[in-house]
Amino acid sequence: MTPASGGGDRLWIVGAGRLGLALGLRLRRAGAVASLVYSGRRPAPPDHPLFASPDPFARYRIGLSPVPANVDGVLIAVPDGAIAAVVADLAALDLSPIPVLHASGSRSLDVLAPLAAKGHATGGVHALAAIADPVEGAERLRGASFGVEGEGAARELAMRIVAGCEGRALSIRPGGKALYHAAAVFASNYAVALLAVAERLMAEAGVDAGDSGPALAALAGGAVENVAARGTAAALTGPVVRGDVETVEMHLARLSGADRSLYCLLGLEALALAAARGVDPAAAARLRELLGDSGG
Repeated sequence: MTPASGGGDRLWIVGAGRLGLALGLRLRRAGAVASLVYSGRRPAPPDHPLFASPDPFARYRIGLSPVPANVDGVLIAVPDGAIAAVVADLAALDLSPIPVLHASGSRSLDVLAPLAAKGHATGGVHALAAIADPVEGAERLRGASFGVEGEGAARELAMRIVAGCEGRALSIRPGGKALYHAAAVFASNYAVALLAVAERLMAEAGVDAGDSGPALAALAGGAVENVAARGTAAALTGPVVRGDVETVEMHLARLSGADRSLYCLLGLEALALAAARGVDPAAAARLRELLGDSGG
């Protein structure tokens, strides 16, 4: 596939939700697309800059049929559970063989098999970014990393989308999508869950929630910045990497139930990182025992 002359691909985005709109806006601002067509379920286009009058850049249509004219590629940006139905509907259309991508972080290329069987190059391009708003999300996508799957024309389209976002492509091996997505959940969703645990413990310690939330977010932000600058092992701080057995004993004495179990599980992960920093062997052995891995 060759993109439209004079300014990028003519892209058909199926799904007019937060991600699809934010990605289209990012590509539009970068001049990386010649045109955008959106298919959605609403009777009217969303309230979004791409559809702003008097000269909207993107066209909006309800449903998939008829096939829009002169498109170079398709991006399916619907919830994961809806992808298979969209693929089945696309496969039933008289759609010329053009690349089709999905934007899912968890689904493999198997979900696109009906389209591959009809001659379409298939692939995936998943943004490792938390898109909470369809307008502000356009800036979150700038410089983001993207998980990329597929070969040939599908990969070429995915790479042009990544380039349009000034992003970085992460190649995922066949069969690796579930682990890739689990990693993303750990880094994003579960980081938020851990902050919620930290806020609860702060509240039990008597710290006002209005104060603890911003303080913990700043602390976590600094840790993330250190990881980006130095890597995980070098960024690790705290009692485990110091071999501070007494402090860990103090924490465990006050924690109970699920909080204690979670602390121990994460403590063992921290101890594995600390090994790369040369934590004192005697302290490491005692910490391993305290955290529940005396046989490790």
